[in-house]
Amino acid sequence: MTLHILSQQNSVLNKFIAEIRDKRIQKDSMRFRRNMERIGEITAYEISKTFSYKLCVVETPLGEASVEMIDEQIVVATILRAGLPYHQGFLNYFDDAQNAFVSAYRKSTKDGKFTVKVEYISCGSLEGKTLLLVDPMLATGSSLVLTYNALCEKGGTPAYTHVAAVVASEQGLDYAMKNMPRQTTTIWTAVVDEELTSRSYIVPGIGDAGDLAYGEKI
Repeated sequence: MTLHILSQQNSVLNKFIAEIRDKRIQKDSMRFRRNMERIGEITAYEISKTFSYKLCVVETPLGEASVEMIDEQIVVATILRAGLPYHQGFLNYFDDAQNAFVSAYRKSTKDGKFTVKVEYISCGSLEGKTLLLVDPMLATGSSLVLTYNALCEKGGTPAYTHVAAVVASEQGLDYAMKNMPRQTTTIWTAVVDEELTSRSYIVPGIGDAGDLAYGEKI
């Protein structure tokens, strides 16, 4: 299994990471959503370099041109609701991709622990396709793995899976690497943080991505 950490090479990505982390800029939810979308676009571009391509011929006003085009069936999947702006970034580039959505949430207990519940799955067939499983926060990794298993149960097994996160914890990466198919999975993240709180929030992280994008839950 391969891990790509995009912030290890300095680029304009750093600006967007800094802004989604900055508690002052976070107050502008529209800018937060747009920055998540931008990070999705950058990650989509990087992932596209690994796809297989085939030669196609397009007709121009003055003749014909040969172009290498993506030769994979792509499905972009995300976890509601926090993943929607990030998902849109991928869809901006893979605009003919199929889409899948999963509703997963943390069900907390009185002792502060939680279990992850998957309640809603919307997807078509995944058999033989390339799955992009995009989730802005890879904290413990349990939601990611449960979502992947739920999607496979519903739509079949993809030929290859790219896991994409904006912020990942070291613990979450370790869990994903141990519980996702090793030969057919690549993990991409913009940045990696070391620490998780007792409630499994990433530190320094960004806070709750869903709340920052769409407002606090009741």
